[in-house]
Amino acid sequence: MAFNVADLFEHAVDAVPDRLAIVCGDRSLTYRELDERANRLAHHLSAKGIGRGDHVGIYSRNSIEALETMLAVYKLRAVLICVNYRYVAEEVRYIVDNADLKALVHERSYADVVAEVLPQTPQLTEVVVIEDGSQGDFARYKGTEYGAALANSSSERDFGERSGDDLYVLYTGGTTGMPKGVMWRHEDVWRALGGGINHVTGEYIADEWELANNAAAAPAGIVMAPLSPLIHGAAQWAAFMTLNAGGTLVFVPQFDPEEVWRMVARHRVNVLTVVGDAMARPLLEAYRATAYDASSLWAFSSHAALFSHTLKQQYVQEFPNLFITDVVGSSESGGTGLAVVGKDSDHSQGPRVKFNAQTVLLDEDDKLLERTSGAVGRMARTGHVPLGYYKDPEKSATIFVESGGKRYVVPGDYARYESDGTVTLLGRGSECINTGGEKVFPEEVEGALTSHPKVFDALVIGIPDPRFGQGVAALVQPRPGVDLDLAELDAHVRTKVAGYKAPRSYWIVPQVTRQPSGKANYAAAKKYAAAHANQARTPR
Repeated sequence: MAFNVADLFEHAVDAVPDRLAIVCGDRSLTYRELDERANRLAHHLSAKGIGRGDHVGIYSRNSIEALETMLAVYKLRAVLICVNYRYVAEEVRYIVDNADLKALVHERSYADVVAEVLPQTPQLTEVVVIEDGSQGDFARYKGTEYGAALANSSSERDFGERSGDDLYVLYTGGTTGMPKGVMWRHEDVWRALGGGINHVTGEYIADEWELANNAAAAPAGIVMAPLSPLIHGAAQWAAFMTLNAGGTLVFVPQFDPEEVWRMVARHRVNVLTVVGDAMARPLLEAYRATAYDASSLWAFSSHAALFSHTLKQQYVQEFPNLFITDVVGSSESGGTGLAVVGKDSDHSQGPRVKFNAQTVLLDEDDKLLERTSGAVGRMARTGHVPLGYYKDPEKSATIFVESGGKRYVVPGDYARYESDGTVTLLGRGSECINTGGEKVFPEEVEGALTSHPKVFDALVIGIPDPRFGQGVAALVQPRPGVDLDLAELDAHVRTKVAGYKAPRSYWIVPQVTRQPSGKANYAAAKKYAAAHANQARTPR
């Protein structure tokens, strides 16, 4: 029995071949059409020497072709590597080299970047170019036009058997250093991120045909719109879960709040997924500004970044019948917890979730912490966990521990047990600020800042302090057209967190810099603070 990404998709194709599979802009494909196009690209890549274990990059915004590329690569038992579409040439070169890419599929818009990278990466021998209406010159490096690659290849699904042991690699966002490739077995990542397990009970999906059989028995599937880029694991697995279950996937090439709501109304979207406040806040404001039809929506979920308490409550008020969840996980751990947001939910001190059956807290000596209120430890997940980081055994050794005879992955996030059985998320330990011996976790303070009605977004960082070692500082993006009084903001923050956690230094910025996925970009925030040290403001 093979719990493999390509196999699970193909079972759905066989179950519901004529059901609508994917929509992007004014284009759409049925399951049969999507499968045939992915087969054609797989045959093209195979003819160029790509096979089992070879690494293929996708350098693109969300599109039908991006998803087809993923499926084509997995059909060949090759390994898909997502390249951040905002990367410049040196960053792309790093990924091509670090990930040992033999082929790259990219949007034409990035032709100049690819042309600069290719002379430095001789192992990259095949380039396929997705037409996007731009004028990028790919003839200079003899790139193959995507449409031509498909037209000249077979649509037959005549590939060999696959395995749940096939390799899946997900590159981290590089928030704590250079991006790293997290290696998973297909079965493990499907169990941890892709719906192959009930995260509350720990029950497994029984066999590889169960989802497809359920799809065939249902008159229609859910309509899912993951709004974050496919470079993000949350978006990839929202897409695969939808397809494996016979649903319809709806994409917008780039995040645009107004276009999202038009898409929801046009395609009767049932589920929206976002990455934290960076997407959820402009979505809510766009919805309030215009009368959109959102009656088809029944679920809204935020993944992998701060979804602040104040904003959650605004969603509850605006959409009282919507099932709103906050989902926690990482590239290294997969899903670790979930919270259902209601009007009485208390997330004022940070995001609060219920751990799944595989997740616990460990102390600094790798011992299991008792679930007592106030205990703080490192989040750790057991069961289906990754193999390690690609080409980095030393770094891999830092995230796996043995405790009580079990192997755990410990990515570095901290949390606190609460009396009601939930946990409060405190943030990544590497970003923890040590100010005079006290630990301050940025996400907790960010939640306090963004709960102020005049604050649109915020990131909290540690900066050098001659007295305390590190001082708490914040980059704050005010709402448009407001005058933000720092003394007022400081007083507000001190009602939410202890005084030593309140920022002593502020930079008021036109826009907080985040990763394309919406995750915090602390490296950029620290760089900005260092470069503008003389512009720091104090609340008094």
